[in-house]
Order: sequence, then C-alpha cells, then structure tokens
Amino acid sequence: MRSTVLLAFALSMTGSTLAAQDGPVRTLLSQELAGVPGKEVSMITVEYPPGASTPVHRHDAQALVYVLEGSIVMQARGKAAVTLTQGQTWSEGPDDVHVVSRNASSSAPAKYLVFMVKARGAPILTPVK
Repeated sequence: MRSTVLLAFALSMTGSTLAAQDGPVRTLLSQELAGVPGKEVSMITVEYPPGASTPVHRHDAQALVYVLEGSIVMQARGKAAVTLTQGQTWSEGPDDVHVVSRNASSSAPAKYLVFMVKARGAPILTPVK
C-alpha cells in the first residue's frame, strides 16, 4: 500500500496539472497570480496514510504548508527536520530541496494544505535523485 501511495503521489505531481482528484494529492485551485505576469498560485491538499512519505523532490516555488490533521515531518536540505501538528505551518523556498516529507505516525493518517507560487505551467513537483 505504501509504495502504491508513493508512486501515485510522484506520478501525480510531475505534470503541471495533478492527476486523479481522489488520490493522495488533490488540486483545489490553480490560477494566474494577479499583477505578476508569468506566475500562478496553486492550492493543493496532500493526504498521507499512516507511515507514508514522498521521495526527495523540489518545487521550484514558494510553498506554504498548513497541517489540517495528524502530524507530519518536513525538512529542506541543510535545515533541521521539524514535526508539525494540526494548525502548524512550514514553508520552503524555490531553491530548497525537500528531503523529508512524511507522516509522523505509523497508525494515524495526516492531511495538509499547500499554497504555491510558481511559474505558470511549471510542474508542482520535480523529483531529485
């Protein structure tokens, strides 16, 4: 199950439009950013089953995270990992590499909201090897 979630997440995030709306990633909104030519704002939710995580990646965007339920662990390269719970926030910049993004629990699901400002049409996520 965990590997299926990881694969679905990685595949859904590689294009400029996210795939299946009933998967772990759901696009809520994506539109041009008023007054900033060539930029768009996207709002997504990410749901992690217990123990789920995503591979190392980057967003090439300013990303703002808000935890809706459960707890998650986030870390950008060169920075300390943080464990966030419901109502807490985290951010990453366009040059950050997201080395840890996972559910902190092996028994409870987690869900978070992400706002991103990025180049219009750019992918939400780019895997990093």
